[in-house]
Amino acid sequence: MSQKKLIYMLLFVLVVSVLYFIEKYQVPHSSTKETSSEVVDKTDVPDTQFLPTTTTGTIVKHYYYTLSYAEDHEQAEWVAYNLTKDQLSDNDFERPYFEIDPLVLTQSADWRNYRNSGYDRGHLCPAGDRRFSHEAYNETFLTSNISPMQHDFNSGIWNRLEQKVRSWAQKYDGVFVVTGGVLKPGLQTIGDEEVSVPEAFYKIILDADDGTYKVLAFLIPNQPSSNSFYDYTVTVDEIESLTGIDFFADLPDTLETRLESRVDSKAWGKR
Repeated sequence: MSQKKLIYMLLFVLVVSVLYFIEKYQVPHSSTKETSSEVVDKTDVPDTQFLPTTTTGTIVKHYYYTLSYAEDHEQAEWVAYNLTKDQLSDNDFERPYFEIDPLVLTQSADWRNYRNSGYDRGHLCPAGDRRFSHEAYNETFLTSNISPMQHDFNSGIWNRLEQKVRSWAQKYDGVFVVTGGVLKPGLQTIGDEEVSVPEAFYKIILDADDGTYKVLAFLIPNQPSSNSFYDYTVTVDEIESLTGIDFFADLPDTLETRLESRVDSKAWGKR
């Protein structure tokens, strides 16, 4: 082989290798930095008295939500955040690419695990709850904030519940929200990194208004349903028994026991 052909061949191999690296390891970047014209209140980190315990020891605090990352399942066991009345917005931001969470030291799962899996990249902190700024919206597209959801579940009953939470935030001048999949050994997985597919998702909503507290919790199977989300109300105690998470450990014991042991849909306006 002539020296000239050898050089061309080596260049070809180099170009192919570079393109493969870009495809496998790089995600087109959409900046999460705020534009200079925007003023952002970065005081939305959830009240520490409401944060759940972690079973993984990995708490990650972002500006607009906090999470506990479960490396064994390549997703958060919970995501917690405040949703205030003044954060409700219909801003129509351009949807960014999903990005690996830089604050998860073990690295959150690559979005490509979901490709051709048959499952949505389902948000835990919904992008619709963070439309009040580009930075807050883009932050929901970190892969630590997603979990595999069946499409008709994600766009159906789960989406209807998310919309209802926003209406409660409007009605009660803000709520505290905790969301996650029920993670356990032996779940189906997707992708090279074996991202677990939860069989059910929970959402817990707390309203704390001038010392008056009320809680409503939901546990919904990860499958299509035309039922009302109210059909899936449960006690917080039930979710705790399934997940091993203590959700309101820092509240006084008597208050915690009362809130977590009963379902009171009427207090939230259901008749």
